Amino acid sequence: MPTTQHIPVVIIGAGPAGLLLGQLLYKAGIDNIILEQRSPDYVLSRIRAGVLEQVSMDLLRQAGAAKNMDAHGLHHHGIELLFGGQRHRIDLHGLTGGKYVMVYGQTEVTRDLMEVRAAEGLTTVYEALHVQPRDYDSGHPRVRYEKDGELHEIHCDFIAGCDGFHGASRASIAPERIRHFEKVYPFGWLGLMSDTPPVSEELIYANSERGFALCSQRSLTRSRYYLQVPLTDKVENWTDEAFWDELKRRLDPEARERLMTGPSIEKSIAPLRSYVAEPMRFGRMFLAGDAAHIVPPTGAKGLNLAASDVGYLARAFVDYYQNKSTHGIDQYSEQCLRRVWKAERFSWWMTTLMHSFPEEGAFHTKVQEAELDYVVNSRAASTSLAENYVGLPMR
Repeated sequence: MPTTQHIPVVIIGAGPAGLLLGQLLYKAGIDNIILEQRSPDYVLSRIRAGVLEQVSMDLLRQAGAAKNMDAHGLHHHGIELLFGGQRHRIDLHGLTGGKYVMVYGQTEVTRDLMEVRAAEGLTTVYEALHVQPRDYDSGHPRVRYEKDGELHEIHCDFIAGCDGFHGASRASIAPERIRHFEKVYPFGWLGLMSDTPPVSEELIYANSERGFALCSQRSLTRSRYYLQVPLTDKVENWTDEAFWDELKRRLDPEARERLMTGPSIEKSIAPLRSYVAEPMRFGRMFLAGDAAHIVPPTGAKGLNLAASDVGYLARAFVDYYQNKSTHGIDQYSEQCLRRVWKAERFSWWMTTLMHSFPEEGAFHTKVQEAELDYVVNSRAASTSLAENYVGLPMR
């Protein structure tokens, strides 16, 4: 027989979404436990996004996990679009009434949340195996898992599935109860991280005849660069020298001159896709973050969507426990999906705008060039890009 206990909220997944939710609930006096199938080191080894919207920054501050972000994060007031061999700046700050984004890596966000949770003495069970959400359609949901060869069962009021695209939460849902929307792109991003100063103070999104490139950064001394590559490419076939040579070919002359190269400290290829699961609530279980949706990284929305999901969920749980109201719980899926689909649209648009699609032919390329020219020369179009890039507000 499993050992049993009761905890109001069980959070499955100790990535940034689960950790942020746990901290927001703790601040509101709501007891919770986090179950994670991997080790802490594995969780921290996942190299992911590095651009935070205002909503994400605000939630991290609300959670009491923003000290390092505020001390070391880089404020970015604009981005640059490179096409036709020339760069054009989009003034995010000026076009949105003073908003900006923060360059601060997901690894750092996760580490900060882990340390705050540990300092508060809150429970996270790492290497929890065979996690099984059960009975979430009833008034008495429970979660089973194995740890060190022993079976455990937690009875709870709610389950938050923050365990990613391949996690147990969504997998436990009967296929007929969920709809899947997906678009797979015919290319991936080859990413390289190096301990070199960034080529530019702001991110450069490059549209070139040879394919897309992105010049990003994690700090003033650590850079992250990406190249559009075919899905058939293998990372082991790309030497550092080959990467830097190809990146230079996709940049403008000034950037090529300024680019400082060095040995890679991480290199990988990530496929691009858009994915949404509907709905995001199943009885007393709620999906959040990558468990419910994936966006191509072009719009820098993945981590930020996960943060807004758990922001809505934390607000709903607080309303339930403090005011005995189910309004937030009942509206959770609809609220999240309105914001999710706007982010999916923007990420799809940015991907379509900036990447090379040879299979679409010359007409598509000419339309792409015309749209890029319109975006940088129309204040209305630039404002639309800026508003979406800095992040739409939570309603």
